[in-house]
Parts: sequence; structure tokens; C-alpha cells
Amino acid sequence: MSARRLTLKAALLLTLALPCAHAMAQNADNLFAKKTVTIFIGNTSGGSYDLYGRMVARFLGKHLPGQPTVVASNMPGAGTLKAANFIYDVAPKDGTAIGIVTETLALEQAVANPAVQFDATKFIWMGRVASSNNIHFQWHTAKVQSIEEAKTTESPVAAAGAGNISEVVPNLLNKVLGTKFRVISGYPASAESMLAMERGEVEGTASSWAAVKTGKKAWLAEKKIKIILQDVPTRSPDLPDVPALGELGDNADDKALLGLYASGGAIGRAFILPPGTNPAAVKALQTGFMAMVKDPEFLAEMDKASVDVDPMGPDELAANIRQTLATSPAVIARAKAIFGRWACVPPPRWRKGCVHLN
Repeated sequence: MSARRLTLKAALLLTLALPCAHAMAQNADNLFAKKTVTIFIGNTSGGSYDLYGRMVARFLGKHLPGQPTVVASNMPGAGTLKAANFIYDVAPKDGTAIGIVTETLALEQAVANPAVQFDATKFIWMGRVASSNNIHFQWHTAKVQSIEEAKTTESPVAAAGAGNISEVVPNLLNKVLGTKFRVISGYPASAESMLAMERGEVEGTASSWAAVKTGKKAWLAEKKIKIILQDVPTRSPDLPDVPALGELGDNADDKALLGLYASGGAIGRAFILPPGTNPAAVKALQTGFMAMVKDPEFLAEMDKASVDVDPMGPDELAANIRQTLATSPAVIARAKAIFGRWACVPPPRWRKGCVHLN
């Protein structure tokens, strides 16, 4: 073939390719145009999941191609696992469904929580707005005002169901440290649990430090509550006098188990996408999310609300999930024994072939 013919052929191919490339660029630019993106929040209103979920709903849209409408929808149940299951198996995979659920979703899978119907490694991570610090606190009139006092005196505490830290951690402390928390489960989320405490139905409960310091400033100012524990490996600078879960335990085995439950804060308030979501939508959502967390307007609103911003990208979040699921079998076995979880083969379809461990 002559050089002239080769040149003509190359020019023809380029002419044909340019409209295709232009169309693809237009499609990418309009990926979310005229669409509504829903952020499914695994808790009721009033807590930090709701706070972060709604704040992201306000600002994410302008950072996505086509600038879609972004709305928040609460889907409480099973300690946010109802929403996690929905995102995993039911939600659309076109980029219009996002979830914010419990930071302990990998841990709940590891200990075979029967409410888990997902494989946490298959979720696609959009990004994290902030790490978290969950706290446990008692009403000022409660007999129990410390972890040490809880070892000798029973104290009823409100909990939001299996998988929620308000139920998991008090039960864990009862088994490992010998505390006497009487866990009253079934409250939809932390807002209802705190209301129950205020009404005198229970003496204590748990929530995130972010939710309490923004939504319950009067309680803190008037010393209506006593914070007795924070679920982190080491004490937060905000709460230097409050014991950290990671520092408790009388021996190496106890510390390893308690440390596992203190590790969820690294996931914090992060957002997930359904497995199999359109790759172009995933890229746009991840890019838009990371642009949003640097947006001066977004940061100003977060600062105004007195909540932290501590972003983490999708790759690091996925690595944290894999690390949790790679926890020592001996530690996981002890956690299963404590909570009487179900061992399921094959996961996550727990309805088939489950046997109780206790």
C-alpha cells in the first residue's frame, strides 16, 4: 500500500473517530443530567449518620456531571444493616443509589451477624467525610457514672439493635470486663434512645461524639450527661479524661478483642455504592465526592455545624474492610462465642445452612 493511501486511510479513521469521542465526552458530561440521586441513610434523623448524609446531599450534586438533584432518605432498621442489605442487593446500579451505614459492617460480617446479607468486600466505596468517635454516656441522675461503677451496679441502657454500637459494646463489656449493663434493644436509632434516657426510661445510651456536641450542647453545658467511654483505640483530644475502648482489658486476649471493636472509627461516616455500579458513574461519584470535601462552601457549613471533616479515599476504605475481615480467627471465634452469632455457609445467604454457635 502506498504512503498516500495509508495517509488517506488514517485521515478517514480519524474523521470517523472524532464524532464518537465527542459523543462519549458529551455522555460523560451529562451522565447524571435530569436524574435524582438518593442517599439512603441507615438511621433515623437526629444522629451523625443523618447529619453527614444530609450535608453530603446538599453539596454533592454540583460536583457531579449534569448536576443532578441529590436527596436524602432515611431507611432505619437492624442497626443500619437494613439499608446496607438494600444497597447491596436491591438498589439501582446506575449511580443513583448511595448508602451511609454502620462503620462496623465488615465486623458484623466477620462475626456472622444474621442480619448481614452482603459481602462487605464487594461494596464500592465513594469516600469518607470523617472518621468517627462513638461515645457511651449516662444521665446525670444515674447510679452508674463510670465503667468501674458499672461492674458492681446494674444500669439499663437503650440500644438500637444488633449491629449498632449502642447494643454491641455494652454487651461486649459485660462479657469481657464483667460490667452489668442491662441492654434494652429495639429503639430505631440514637435520637430515640437519647429521648428515652431523658424521659427516665433508661439511664444511659450511646451516640457519636459529633451528634452529641452539635445536637446536645445544652446537655454538655449543664452537665446533664456523663460520658463514660469512647469507642476508639486511644483517647480523643476532645475527650482526654474519658477512657478509650482500646485501652481497656486485663490481658492481651481481652485487649485484642476490645481493640477490634474500637477500630470501626477508621471507616467512620463513609458512603457506599452497590456492587456492579456502572463504572463511569463510579468514577464520576468518587471524583465528585473528593472534590466536594475540599469545597470551601461545604467546609464552611461543616465548620458552622461544629462537625469534623477528615476525608478518606475509596482505596483506603476498601483496604480497611479487608483488614477487618482478615482478623485473627481466634479473636473472631471469641467474638462469635460472646454474641452467640450464627455461622453461615456460604455467606452472605445466611438463610441457607446456618447453625447457631452457642
